[in-house]
Parts: sequence; C-alpha cells; structure tokens
Amino acid sequence: MRGLAGRSWDELSDAMLSFGGYALLAAATALALSAGDPDASWRLTTLAIALLTAGWIYVGYTRLPPPKRDHQARLLAFWIGVVVLASILMLRHPLFFVFMITGFFYATPLRPFPLTVAAVAVTSILVNSLLVGLPETGAAWTFWAVIVVVQTVVISAGIIFGERVAEQNEQRKATVIRLEQALAENAGLHAQLLTQAREAGVLEERQRMAAEIHDTIAQGLTGVITQLEAARHAVGRPDEHDRHLGNAERLARESLSEARRSVEGSMPAALEAATLPDALRAVAQEWSERTAVPVEVEVTGDPITLDPEIEVTLLRTGQEALANVAKHAHAGRARLTLSFMGDEVALDVRDDGVGFDVERPGSSPGGGFGLHGMRQRVARVAGSLVIESEPGHGTAISARVPAIALDATPATTT
Repeated sequence: MRGLAGRSWDELSDAMLSFGGYALLAAATALALSAGDPDASWRLTTLAIALLTAGWIYVGYTRLPPPKRDHQARLLAFWIGVVVLASILMLRHPLFFVFMITGFFYATPLRPFPLTVAAVAVTSILVNSLLVGLPETGAAWTFWAVIVVVQTVVISAGIIFGERVAEQNEQRKATVIRLEQALAENAGLHAQLLTQAREAGVLEERQRMAAEIHDTIAQGLTGVITQLEAARHAVGRPDEHDRHLGNAERLARESLSEARRSVEGSMPAALEAATLPDALRAVAQEWSERTAVPVEVEVTGDPITLDPEIEVTLLRTGQEALANVAKHAHAGRARLTLSFMGDEVALDVRDDGVGFDVERPGSSPGGGFGLHGMRQRVARVAGSLVIESEPGHGTAISARVPAIALDATPATTT
C-alpha cells in the first residue's frame, strides 16, 4: 500500500473532502453533546441532525464516483446543503463551528473561481455571525467586516495557490514523461531517480506550506476569535473592549501579511530587520501582552547570525510553543531560553501550566498538527525536538539544531 508520500495531490485532496467532513462533524457533535443542554430531547434532536448531515455528505459526495464529483450544479447544491445543516447545528450549539469550517473545504472544487470566493465569503460570514453574534456598534461592525474580508481573501488565495501548484505539478509530470522518452535507453534508472526527486520535492513543499499555513493563518484566526470573544464579554468596559478589538484587528493584519510572505517564500517580518534573539524577544513580548501571561526571555552563549532556514525554524518553533501554552497550558508564567553552544543552538520553552501525559499522544495539546509540525520543521534542518511534561507539572519543549552560521561575524544584541 502506498503511503501519503506516494499519493498524488488530487488523491490527498479527494480524501480530505471525502472523509474530513465526517471527522469534524464527529468532533463537533461530541463536544456539543458533552457541553450543551443536558435535556435528553435536545440531545436526541441534535444527534439526529448530525446523523442527517453525515448522510448528506455520504449521498452528496462520498458515494459518488469521481467523474460525477466534478458536476458543478451538483457540487453547488451539495455545498449549500452542508452550510445550511451546519448553520442549524450552530444555532443549537456554537461548538458546531468546528464542522462549519468544512464549508471552506467543500468550496474548493467549485468553479468558476468567483463562485469559490463567494462560497468562502458566505461560510466566513456564517462562522463569525453564528459564533460571536452580530456586532452592536459601528466600530464592531468595522472589525467584523475586516475579519470576514481577511478570512475570505486569505483562504481564497490559498485555494488559488493550491490550484496553481497542482497545475505546475501536472506540467512537471509532462516534462518528466518527455525526458523519459528522450532517454529511452536509460529509462529505468532515470525514471526512478526523477520520480524520487519529484515526489520528495512535492512532499517537502506540502509540508512547508502546511506548517506555514498552521503558523500564520490558523494561529492568527484562533487569536482573532479569542480576542473577539473577549471583546464581547467586555461590552460594559469600554477600555478593555476597545483593547480586545484592536488586538483582533492587529492579529488579522499580521496574519494576512505573514500568509503573503509564506506564499512568496519570504522571511518572517520579525526576522527581516532584527537578529534571532531580538525577534524572539519581540514575539514573546507581543504574546505576553495579548495573553496577560508573563514570559521571560534569556539568551546564553555568544550569538551568531545563523543560516536563514535555521533562524526561521527556531522562530516558528518558539511561536508554536507559545501558542500551545496560551491555548492549552493555563499557565501563570512561561520562560524562553535561546542557547548558543558552539556547534549547536537550543531553544527551550517552559511553562508552569497543567501539563499532559507524553506517553499518550492523543492527550497532548496541539497534538493534531502543532507538535507534529514542530517535529517536522526541526527534523528538516537535521535537528531534534524533545517534549517533557506530566499532568500538573507544566511542559518543557526543547529544540536543538545545528549552528550553521551565515558568516563568521557575531550578531550584536541589546
């Protein structure tokens, strides 16, 4: 059986559309039933609607052969049914926003692209309206509109970018076929080498884009939703309310900027005009101001200017570790240490939060992609990631990477 590395982009995309909806629906249903109205009638009705939704996904997409899945009228009707059912479920409990996200996924195959963008916009409007409610002031309407526009632009750009990547992959495949024909006498050896190189390149790009999307769009949107929820709870406190709305706007703009940099392959903004230690200090300070959790940053050893890929890896690892602290740890304090140790650089992030059982992967915070994404990032630069934690005793994440210097000139820090 072929693994993920051997599958084509189309196969992976089709698998996500075929089965991803079930996974998100099951997760949302479990969360809603455990946190919602304890009344048996409410639970049975909610479960019945969820089962009806699963049936709609099966009838409208999963059971259809691939040629019928490209029928645009059928796809549009299916998408409408998904968002209508998701809206009904969200009206019963807000936690069903987890399933409403599938509206973005099922908008992907809609064509032409203006229809795709419209579907993404409608899904964004429904998610934000049903999750936090409609704004009540002019300023709130402005920020609500900014969030919807940013979500629509970023997600639509991601879909278009994915389509371009798929087209480029098809062009590369055609080029490889022509090369194989021209080198018929050595077809066996050349075909094997070219196939391995192509699959490795595609897999690496997928992993890079998945990590960048998680580190920019996903974290940004999570932060925006958190700030909007906090603003809604602070309606009677104008200063705090405005601060949360300002944080939401800033996070949305930063996420959009970082998403553009990710697509372009540019350096993160924090590293463009600062050294790695200063960039980590800035990230930690901004995170502390937003979460109200004190964080200490310490740099040991003699700092040097590292290879850009090494610096990006350490910065993204620090950002993801702090994001996990904010989302899962319930910590009162965090500490970040960057250590230059000759031929190795270490980044340690510790917190005094609730911790988790590292022997049970399913219990780990951010276990879906966060920790896995950090491991992949660090492994790509020949580094290692160690996680130490236990319930009630906080968490320590240590990333160690080679100290590959850009040049021999030490970087100055303040």
